[in-house]
Amino acid sequence: MPDDLPPTRRTFLRTTGNTAAAAMMAGCAPSQANTAEPSAALADGPTIEGAVPITLRINGQDRQLRVDPRTTLLDCIRETVTLTGTKKGCDHGQCGACTVHVNGRRVNSCLSLALLHDGHEITTIEGLGTPDALHPMQAAFVSCDGYQCGYCTSGQIMSAVALLKEPCGPGDAAVKELMSGNICRCGAYSNIVAAIQQVRKNT
Repeated sequence: MPDDLPPTRRTFLRTTGNTAAAAMMAGCAPSQANTAEPSAALADGPTIEGAVPITLRINGQDRQLRVDPRTTLLDCIRETVTLTGTKKGCDHGQCGACTVHVNGRRVNSCLSLALLHDGHEITTIEGLGTPDALHPMQAAFVSCDGYQCGYCTSGQIMSAVALLKEPCGPGDAAVKELMSGNICRCGAYSNIVAAIQQVRKNT
């Protein structure tokens, strides 16, 4: 097309498209500022600047770790130790899906920093039983259909096991009160209570 003719819509779109693509590619180029290596590393994972050493005894095994001081216990368990049975639900301590035991007591792991549990005994759902040797509470959840989608189940079971060692009245209402921190969005509450009561009667 001669240079003195006005541009067509097609040539205009082609030109602007090529210009935008060039700008985007320039923005994706690696910068020298990002090539510096961080100063600290996890024991088995990627390097993290400012990481600190901690020892967590998880399910009877000592874990020598280096973690960012801001790492929650939940993220440390899931991302660093790669035990993914503990679930991240709300991440605000409201649903109970992340419940684990710390020194024998249940806690919402999303609300606690891993750094605060240096040297502590931590039990996750993986530490309760195995497929061939279920914990009585796990077996009761199976027999009573105490789960539907299963996302909250590990937290429900961890709270239920802790409940066995806590002061709790004999009735269903007392069980519901002590389990009120664990939400089941599928609504399997009656079966969950039945599973807990089954174990309580047999212990």
